[in-house]
Amino acid sequence: MNETTQAAISDDLAYAFDGTFTPDVVTAAVAQAREALEPHATVQTYLPILVRRYATELLAAKAQADGVSSRGVPELLFVCVHNAGRSQMAAAIAEHLAPGRVHVRSAGSAPTGELNPQAIAVLAERGIDLSTAYPKPLTDTVLRAADVVVTMGCGDTCPVLPGKRYLDWDVADPDGATLDAVRDVRDDLQRRIIALLRDLDL
Repeated sequence: MNETTQAAISDDLAYAFDGTFTPDVVTAAVAQAREALEPHATVQTYLPILVRRYATELLAAKAQADGVSSRGVPELLFVCVHNAGRSQMAAAIAEHLAPGRVHVRSAGSAPTGELNPQAIAVLAERGIDLSTAYPKPLTDTVLRAADVVVTMGCGDTCPVLPGKRYLDWDVADPDGATLDAVRDVRDDLQRRIIALLRDLDL
């Protein structure tokens, strides 16, 4: 992605977030998104689209964390190492089960370049589209925006911030697993998410 494209994305988002953030803050978010995603991008053609999406997510999270945007609904953050399987599946299932009643993000401590194709396949069986999702790094901004932080039993540790609820779920890793095993992961996640949503009165 060239500098002209990056500048165009910054200009678009500066307009979208006018009144919330200065152009300098928006430009920094776009640069952060590019720096996070470009080294892992397998198809450079799609990089500008992903950078724009991720920068938008970062700015929305910052607005929530800074208190300049109304939360409205609980914010859930699902975290695993690669953000390519469990955390992505969990976020998609939660959004599917409680559309409009919860806002969901996922992130990884060491994100990979692409999602687990079997994770995409088993969610498609339930009518959940994960095909446009992409691995994203865990940032302080996203963490501060969350109300509930769920790690996936994979050794990830998040900074403990006051006012957050932290859960660690011992969920099997779908990486390298059979399709049936990944279906079991999906069903395990769904049971846990239903229990969490009920606990949040959603």
